[in-house]
Amino acid sequence: MNEYLMIIRGGEDLSGKSPEEMQEHMNHWQQWMGGLANDGKLIGGQPLQREGKSLTERGTKVTDRPLAEGKEMVGGYIMVRANDLNEATDLAKGCPGFEHDCTIEVREIAPMG
Repeated sequence: MNEYLMIIRGGEDLSGKSPEEMQEHMNHWQQWMGGLANDGKLIGGQPLQREGKSLTERGTKVTDRPLAEGKEMVGGYIMVRANDLNEATDLAKGCPGFEHDCTIEVREIAPMG
């Protein structure tokens, strides 16, 4: 099995949702990720804070992030095990982020060495 990274981008701002709506959405995440874990597919994943820094010019230039807004904003990641890119893509189709217009990029993690 290979390892794949799901990069979750964009989506609507959830700050205006009621506590009940937020809890329901979190339940969907727990169910989906729990299913991946039960199937031995989940490696891990987390949401990301909006704040960050980018280093360029060989580390001499530091820029506050995020520079990208909206659809380009990376909101989190999930790492999974799958037999191939098609299976990893099928796993991503169940992501609750789609309920709020997120997009997901699925990439195989290249082995080192």
